[in-house]
Amino acid sequence: MPTVYMVQADSREVCAAELARMCATFDLQPLLPPTRSAGTERWLARATTKAPAEEGRG
Repeated sequence: MPTVYMVQADSREVCAAELARMCATFDLQPLLPPTRSAGTERWLARATTKAPAEEGRG
């Protein structure tokens, strides 16, 4: 299972910008777009490591 990273911010715009920056900097792919977190009213997003390409089987 790949590693998952999370961004939390007070606004959707900041959350989206940080998700994009994190993905570009660490070669990640978005997993969950900015979503309002119930209970905290903060925005969160997730990214994951890119899965390695599967090698063909003989």
